[in-house]
Amino acid sequence: MAGLNVPMYDPRLVQPMREELTRIGFEELRTPAEVDQVLGTTNDTTLVVVNSVCGCAARNARPAATLALQHARRPKRLLTVFAGQDAEATERARSYFTGYPPSSPQMGLFKDGALVFMSGRRNVGDGYMMTTRFMHPTAKLGFHGPFNGGEAESKDPQLLAKAQRAGVNAVADLVD
Repeated sequence: MAGLNVPMYDPRLVQPMREELTRIGFEELRTPAEVDQVLGTTNDTTLVVVNSVCGCAARNARPAATLALQHARRPKRLLTVFAGQDAEATERARSYFTGYPPSSPQMGLFKDGALVFMSGRRNVGDGYMMTTRFMHPTAKLGFHGPFNGGEAESKDPQLLAKAQRAGVNAVADLVD
């Protein structure tokens, strides 16, 4: 039902899921204008979490965001939209995730207005979902090695380790 901005779930049931992020400092964006007002203008390091009622958000994304923010290095802006509840705001936020398909949950890290890290899921067929980038709850936010395309076994292990370190250091420099 395109163009219909009606919540999928009773807002009273979803409120505690929203509060898991807002109580730790995330600013909730409920309209496309609010999304554009921040993502369209800020150069601050910004984390955007696409929240959801699904089990992946409950078990992985919200706890990972909570734990990751305990580190000294953290984004200056923390933003969230809620998929299935604020459809138009979510669609607008995802429009800034250039090159990535929609996913719930999903996390994007921006630096100087550019998307530098994305975590989400994708459908791999037969109803199975695969994590495209895993954000470990105890990891420093955004400090993950580069994706090697799954062909790591056929490449030089020393070269892969060097590329891994270079990728991690590059992302660390972006967050500072």
